[in-house]
Amino acid sequence: MAEPLTEQPVDWTEPGAHPVAPGVHRIPLPLPVASLHAVNVYVIEDPGGLVVVDSGWAMPDSRKALTGALKLLGHRLDDVAQFLVTHAHWDHYSQALELRAEFGGRVRIGRGERPSIEAFDVRGRLYPRQAELLRRCGADVLADQIAELAVNADERDVMPDTLPDAWLDDGERVDLTRRSLDVLATPGHTRGHVVLRDAAAGLLFAGDHVLPHISPSLGLETVPEPKPLRSYLASLRLVRDMPDTLLLPAHGQVTPSVHTRVDELLHHHEQRLDTAAGLIRAGHGTAYEVAAAMPWTRRRRKLDDLDVFSRMLAVLEIDAHLDVLTDQGVLVADEANGVRTYAPA
Repeated sequence: MAEPLTEQPVDWTEPGAHPVAPGVHRIPLPLPVASLHAVNVYVIEDPGGLVVVDSGWAMPDSRKALTGALKLLGHRLDDVAQFLVTHAHWDHYSQALELRAEFGGRVRIGRGERPSIEAFDVRGRLYPRQAELLRRCGADVLADQIAELAVNADERDVMPDTLPDAWLDDGERVDLTRRSLDVLATPGHTRGHVVLRDAAAGLLFAGDHVLPHISPSLGLETVPEPKPLRSYLASLRLVRDMPDTLLLPAHGQVTPSVHTRVDELLHHHEQRLDTAAGLIRAGHGTAYEVAAAMPWTRRRRKLDDLDVFSRMLAVLEIDAHLDVLTDQGVLVADEANGVRTYAPA
């Protein structure tokens, strides 16, 4: 049975410690990313020490916000006993590593994140594998732009390339003093993404798996899996098949129903699949051509009107959709000179 949803501020990024259930508070922390204003971390008060789900980006403003919010609850940074991290992106993992080094709290993350954590290279480019995939999509110019993006100084200083104290495994139960959290592997956004489910309280700490207002990027990691959309859709259905709970997302407002948002996300991807198949039938042959023919964002913008990073995400998302359509037998794929083209089956 889900706890009643407590009143939340209209602006979900409003600083503070906002109660979402007895003993659980949402703390939004600022981000140095224009497209994402904040990340929610969730503080679970437990006699054995504070448990924090995700951690924020390791930067002074984020640390200040977390310190201030914990102070409102009567706690300090050194009261955190452990961080449970949903995935290895900077805004979820890096501050946990920084605080562990200073205060000694334990850090755990999904085992499936290990390949990407170990592959981080401060000397390298920011999205090396993504540049390769863009060339396969027929997006050479965009691939060249992405290949030039190096890890900058701010990112290098907080590179989440350090292993955790222990891994979180699918099906594991994390037993705290007053509650238990079930670990569910939900690959798609990243290959090792996990969510944490408090069945008794009716809470799903969803990370970036289920977001209330946007569809998360797919496979944006150092070592992406081959079929991220197939994994993501299966992960959505996994949480949809369980009893409904409150949705505690990493970005956006807490909402009363995981099921409602999962249904919307599944419908969104069904529409994307139908549109992509229709564009292939209309004569567009590559993922880049299909993406360029589609509207993007709620403002229905053209692909070329997006920033470089968003164009990369858009083309790779369509590439993932075309892979699913090929697996379904709707399309056939052919690869020549390093570029994959599609045609109706």
